[in-house]
Amino acid sequence: MHSEIREQPFEPYAELLKYQQAMHAAGRYGATAVFVGSMREFNEDETVTAMELEHYPGMTEKYLHNLGEQAAARWDLINSLILHRVGRVKPDDAIVLVAVWSTHRKDAFEASRYLMEELKSRAPFWKKEQTSEGQRWVENNTAGY
Repeated sequence: MHSEIREQPFEPYAELLKYQQAMHAAGRYGATAVFVGSMREFNEDETVTAMELEHYPGMTEKYLHNLGEQAAARWDLINSLILHRVGRVKPDDAIVLVAVWSTHRKDAFEASRYLMEELKSRAPFWKKEQTSEGQRWVENNTAGY
């Protein structure tokens, strides 16, 4: 189980391939569930040109680590990966990559969804959007469940 916060842009599918190859688990998993979240150029009916993602150093890393451990305790997982951006993000940039490897698809799908919903609703990240009207803090995330 690995989690990491990144300040620089990343290519999610290259990261996925690199991590999967380094796992040395070929033949052990039958399912890989992957979610990539990217920045949209709109929110609340306004154009968004950029966003600052802030986090609480130390606390956020610990939260992500514990989240991966909770998923592993709840589902039969071989491995998981969470990469999350902070800093300045532009439309189309990847913000988050969640990948889960399991023997069977049910565990992979359910664990992946759990990780994403927890990230969106409880992880200590704060978003400030830049719009044509100025800057604003994002107060509510979109509902997932």
